[in-house]
Amino acid sequence: MQSRDNNVRPKKRIPERKCIGCSESKAKNELIRIVRAPDGSISIDFTGKLSGRGAYICRSLSCFRKARKSKRLEHSLESAIPDEVYDGLERKLQQDEDKK
Repeated sequence: MQSRDNNVRPKKRIPERKCIGCSESKAKNELIRIVRAPDGSISIDFTGKLSGRGAYICRSLSCFRKARKSKRLEHSLESAIPDEVYDGLERKLQQDEDKK
């Protein structure tokens, strides 16, 4: 009879999401979520916990620009995206790249 080691835990599953810019699957915590709330407002969700329909994008300017040019965010969220959301997201991504 084999003895069981009760201290061994199974590996924790890391949720993955697909970036709408490059279509690569990445860990959810590596992506930024843009959410359309039930009232129709669009915002950037850094916590990933706001309720509503969400779309995920990499933390790179190239993915953002690709998604903006092809209107993938608007298609994913089934709603028009205000320029303030695009501008805010671009500023955030630019700050992240400047830190590197």
